[in-house]
Amino acid sequence: MLPWKLIDTADVPGGGEPLRLMQRGRDFTIKLGQNELMSSRLYGSEEALATLSCARIKARPAPHLLIGGLGMGFTLRAALKVLGPQAHVTVAELVPAVIAWARGPMAELSGASLADPRVDIRETDVVKLIAAARGAYDAILLDVDNGPQGLTRQSNDALYDSSGLRTAFTALRPGGVLAVWSSHPDDKFAPRLRKAGFATEEINIRATGRGGGGARHVIWIATRPA
Repeated sequence: MLPWKLIDTADVPGGGEPLRLMQRGRDFTIKLGQNELMSSRLYGSEEALATLSCARIKARPAPHLLIGGLGMGFTLRAALKVLGPQAHVTVAELVPAVIAWARGPMAELSGASLADPRVDIRETDVVKLIAAARGAYDAILLDVDNGPQGLTRQSNDALYDSSGLRTAFTALRPGGVLAVWSSHPDDKFAPRLRKAGFATEEINIRATGRGGGGARHVIWIATRPA
């Protein structure tokens, strides 16, 4: 079996350990310490994050989607397949190297997604974009940690606490969707979503991809009432 090779490392602004991009043959993984944040072999749940959310907003005349975390581009690519030509997709990626990796060694994974005219890649913190918005987005998709708590950096907790969820509620248009990806269950998160005013659905889904199989991941679909 081929060994994993270190391709590059990148510091996370405001974080601790650096991200590591690893490659073995055609497979890639991005790690933070011993935690695998994402893998090119298991991406079914990242695609589902987009398809489940976009199915709820695609009928809108010009939906605006905010994706927090570019990663390997699977969520973005899946969203573009569902959304029509009038859609606008903003992708907030905090780590500049992740954007460079998506355009460089991992370009095959995202295909032409980054060059799609519907897409605006922003090198910024998704927390800032959400806080600055009022009724700006039809959907907000968050895949910046391994669950609803700050892993890559502690300040990401502001996305998932009660105050952060109320801010996301305000940033959405009526009937808009907040979707959060997680590698594991969290019994306390759905009640926080409901307390913030969202109608909430918790979906368990396989982390399937080119390699097949995989553990079960969790996606919360939280809808702001119309």
